[in-house]
Amino acid sequence: MNIPNLITVLRVLLIPIFIVLFYLPYHWSYAASASVFAFAAATDWLDGYLARRLEQSTPFGAFLDPVADKLMVAVALVLLVQEHGNLWLTLPAAVIIGREIVVSALREWMAELGARAQVAVSNLGKWKTAAQMLALVILLANPSDFSFWVLLGYALLLVSAGLTLWSMVQYLRAAWPHLRTDVDPK
Repeated sequence: MNIPNLITVLRVLLIPIFIVLFYLPYHWSYAASASVFAFAAATDWLDGYLARRLEQSTPFGAFLDPVADKLMVAVALVLLVQEHGNLWLTLPAAVIIGREIVVSALREWMAELGARAQVAVSNLGKWKTAAQMLALVILLANPSDFSFWVLLGYALLLVSAGLTLWSMVQYLRAAWPHLRTDVDPK
């Protein structure tokens, strides 16, 4: 266990904390939940940076890092869908979570074929993640009334959902030759 891996584990451990903070009946609970989520999101950058800088990349870290990210995002989206209960949040949340399931399955399948590199993370994915994390921080920080900040969060989440779909199309296009190959059933 090294420092980058400990930071990734910390990110997973912060999930129940931002859930509890989100549901506390105090005026500051939204801001506290958003702050913990933002801190956890920042650790995503930090653990990757340290793993490369300190040359401490490990198979465990390579496995847990994307899992931690997907858990954080899915949990935040579930909290927000329950809180906001409208199409403007539910539809992009379904797109984002659905895409993560499809792309994770595609990456696993491509790895079995020895072609995992063809569906590696792209720069588009990094932009998608940045828009998504910013939207989630804004939405977690604000109650569900229609304020400027909530509308900005919705707009960023819609942008993120659009980038999410586009990146999924890119991954599917890269994998398409393998998806079309006839497999000899045994």
